[in-house]
Amino acid sequence: MKQRPLGSSGLNGSVVALGAWVLGGGRFWGTDPDDRESIRVVQTALDLGINLIDTAPAYGWGRSERIVGQALRGRRDQAIVATKCGLWADDERGSFFAELDGRRVHRSLRPDTIRIEIERSLGNLGIDCIDLYQIHWPSAPPEQTAIADTMACLLGLRDQGKVRFLGVCNVSLAELQEYQRCGAIVSDQFRYSMLHRQPETDILPACAESGLATLTYMSLEQGLLTGKVGLEREFKPDEFRSNEAWNPWFTRANRRRVLDLLAGWRELTDKYDCTLAQLALAWTLAQKGVTHVLAGARTETQLRENAEAGNLAIEAADLDRMRGDILRLGEPDA
Repeated sequence: MKQRPLGSSGLNGSVVALGAWVLGGGRFWGTDPDDRESIRVVQTALDLGINLIDTAPAYGWGRSERIVGQALRGRRDQAIVATKCGLWADDERGSFFAELDGRRVHRSLRPDTIRIEIERSLGNLGIDCIDLYQIHWPSAPPEQTAIADTMACLLGLRDQGKVRFLGVCNVSLAELQEYQRCGAIVSDQFRYSMLHRQPETDILPACAESGLATLTYMSLEQGLLTGKVGLEREFKPDEFRSNEAWNPWFTRANRRRVLDLLAGWRELTDKYDCTLAQLALAWTLAQKGVTHVLAGARTETQLRENAEAGNLAIEAADLDRMRGDILRLGEPDA
């Protein structure tokens, strides 16, 4: 597995990283994962050279972190463990964000809630230090903690030896720059795929200029870019893919357009002896500013398919052809 620097941390992370969101389960995933299979997925990732594993306490409210922790027993030194803080469901502290699995979730980057979260994550993971500690979402009105206050807390955790390096997720360009002014961060995590390219206008160039690692998520658009989500697929009302506001590409009409796009790349999958998922991941990794792609997997088969994309090199002419096809696809229909 190819590796790239994790920003200025001195650590090298696998270009395809394991995103552990799905391992936490929850109603919006449609079906619940099997914890024993999930542990095997993490352990197989390590066997394949995937050393960057990204989780969060909000993924199953500790379930994903506990699975990662169990899988890493005896193999802690083989993994760069990344987790997060900032989604709070214990009480009304912070600003309301969303309903998630029957809980009222708030964005809270208050020092008092962060100090509780770090201890929980360390306990869930069964480790004494987190390699990369990230804010999951920036704080928001009405209770918007100043970035300087959040960073002061995080830097204190680093000084105490509870975290090694700091990162951010889902921030605007202005927020990213303010975090950088308030302390050393090494990475930025955000949604980016060939169907969701907005970061190309601001975040990706800024990260490239600053030498920040970028961890992209939803780069397979919840499986849509694998070509395996057909028109016959029906989604449950509370399933993530049924949320048209979050991902309008999953409407039947838009799905048809994406499937037609993917069908036009059969020549490329034959040329590179790869799957559509591998082609999409490799395209993402080839884009300027992208250093690491987070890919989730429920099964070892899915994991192995994702991992092989880390060594797939697409010729420049084919990358250009794919971008041209994507641009002609345009935006999703309302």
